[in-house]
Amino acid sequence: MTEYRYRAFISYSHSDEKWASWLHKSLERYKPPKHLIGEIGGLGRIPAKLSPVFRDRDELASATDLGEKIYDALEHSAALIVICSPKSATSKYVNDEILQYKRLGYFHRIFCLIVDGEPWASLDPEAPVEECFPKALRYRLGDDGELCDEYAEPIAADVRPGKDGKLNAKLKIIAGMLGLGLDALKQREAHRRHVRMTIITAAAIVGMIITTGLATAALIARAEAERQKVRAEREAEVARQTTQFMVDLFAVSDPSESRGREITAVEILDKGATRINTELAGQPAIQSTLKDTMGSVYTGLGLYDQAIPLLEESLETRQQLQGDNNIEIAGSMNHLAEVLTLTADYEEAEQLYTDALETRRNLPVENTLEVAESLTGLATVYTERGEYHDAEPLIREALEIRRNELGERNTVTLESMEDLGLNLFDQGDLETPASILRQVLVTRRELLGDPHPEIAHALNNLAWVISEQGDYDQALSLFSESLDMKRKLYRGADHQEVATGMNNLASMLHDMERYDEAVAMYRDTLDMQTRVLGPQHPQVATTLNNLSFLYYDMGQAQRAIANAERSLEISRAAVGPSHPEIARTLSNIGYWHTLQQDYAQAEPYIRESLDMRREILGADHPDVSGSLISLATMLVATNQHEEAYEVATNAHDICIEHFGADHWRTGAAASLRGAALLGQKRYEEAEPLLLTGYEALANDHGAIRSLVEDARKQLIALYVLLGRPEDAERYREQATADEEHH
Repeated sequence: MTEYRYRAFISYSHSDEKWASWLHKSLERYKPPKHLIGEIGGLGRIPAKLSPVFRDRDELASATDLGEKIYDALEHSAALIVICSPKSATSKYVNDEILQYKRLGYFHRIFCLIVDGEPWASLDPEAPVEECFPKALRYRLGDDGELCDEYAEPIAADVRPGKDGKLNAKLKIIAGMLGLGLDALKQREAHRRHVRMTIITAAAIVGMIITTGLATAALIARAEAERQKVRAEREAEVARQTTQFMVDLFAVSDPSESRGREITAVEILDKGATRINTELAGQPAIQSTLKDTMGSVYTGLGLYDQAIPLLEESLETRQQLQGDNNIEIAGSMNHLAEVLTLTADYEEAEQLYTDALETRRNLPVENTLEVAESLTGLATVYTERGEYHDAEPLIREALEIRRNELGERNTVTLESMEDLGLNLFDQGDLETPASILRQVLVTRRELLGDPHPEIAHALNNLAWVISEQGDYDQALSLFSESLDMKRKLYRGADHQEVATGMNNLASMLHDMERYDEAVAMYRDTLDMQTRVLGPQHPQVATTLNNLSFLYYDMGQAQRAIANAERSLEISRAAVGPSHPEIARTLSNIGYWHTLQQDYAQAEPYIRESLDMRREILGADHPDVSGSLISLATMLVATNQHEEAYEVATNAHDICIEHFGADHWRTGAAASLRGAALLGQKRYEEAEPLLLTGYEALANDHGAIRSLVEDARKQLIALYVLLGRPEDAERYREQATADEEHH
């Protein structure tokens, strides 16, 4: 299967989108059994994972043909999975995809997931509307490439009530994709439930023994008491030895060992990590506890390469000692998932958080705060992937748990409040988050006092929201205060948090046109991120993208595009083909190609960005307006004025709703609407839009310079065409003054 670009193509009616989304996520997070990877199955070599899976949310561009993108994806997909329901059975979109896939000769690689309706109901005169199989599924393909009268036999899994159930249906689909028998995969899933079933079986056996008489019951009770005593003694010994190890670790027995310099926490941790494997080789329970603790400390210090192996070894040891359904194992899963999220291994992190959450929900003892911890971690993974709507209910559930357990004025509750504010901000709400984040900052200062990492974090997050509202001076002050606090806290050392603070401050300096300061800070940020995170980390991509935008504003177009292309390469490798940051970079590159008058290069970048943002964020998200503005700019430049007006109007509506009339983005959209009308010689309609658009752009320090210049050029062109040379000259003078200023 390695020759295919996609492991599967999911075809579905948009009425069944929730099922398509569930199946898509289930397939991409599934990992085949390790002992099968590389073996030859019925459909080729067994891969290590089932991603990527293609799922398109857009309807057909026309009523008769599949788009080129769909054809290409179908041709390069190892399997076609059809979500079957009465809606999909009547969808020309779905039917055409099945027909095209069969024509490629892949009819034996088509698998069905029945979610509603009835198979073959079309043959029943009383219930034809219940048919769930599209026509192209029901009939074979003839030699002429068209459907014939011979019935096909679709391979189907069924999630309807009383049928396979979601787990078995998913495994049936996966078994078909891998060309394996279903039993081979069901054994893997059964293993995860083995410990729980063993407990149930043991309880049943004990019940049978009890019925044999009171004497036997007494023996069992005494044995149980002895077992509990041994367990308590063992746990006490683990705690004692763990404590003693940590005390010994921080005791310097030989002052000459430091050789006249301070001993750092990292040196102590490195020494301890070595001692764990040598001094505690015969005590795996203590080893696993210490590795988990020290791995978490390494994570807090930003030393992920040291953290990951310790946390992996701790989890593996605990699973060997205790099985899967255990509170300590759930904690290990959470800690490992945290560092994997920071290193952008989102797929593995999601699976670990999901497993930890399931374990914590199902344990017999009360674990509500631990449940909230796993909910928060899983929401973070969704957020990093741009799945903001999926993250919100998890954040709200965690916040409710923490409020009930800890009260409002608790730092952990405040963390969830902050998460909610940022999630709403990511979804395009600019007012509510500011109020939430100000409350969080005030309460944290009352509880913790300055300086503190949580206060630096709160300052930074509030600054982002304030900057999007257009108050750059206040945002700069907040960013600066946050960075100064982080440098004090981390004593000037390289750290991811310091690098993040530098990146944010550089972005603010860029918005305020303090270019030289911004370039220097971005370069320092890149150096630190590369040292701390490595050259392929998504945060490096973000900084490169920010720097590329700055270079373009400084007139260094080729340097800007080169940095952006490098950013795009890193992002795609780290987070997959679809992500908000990738969409942002695509939009930037397309816009810059437009300004270079390289329109053939510009258009595919911009349209891909627009499609991606709409798919991930929704059609009305404020980030969508950025891609719309880029597209409208390109369309005006290529004299496609009718489409340009439609696109710019869409952007204007979004900007008015989210940013208000005075924001530069709103001004850019208004100016582009005017430019599109100007191109259609609708001068009277164009003038007020061009004037208000230019005014908003010119008076907003955060405006992109090229957009300001374009808006002014359109006004000059308008007044030349209207025969008002004095007005045209006024704007030419402004252009000259602006050029001298820059």
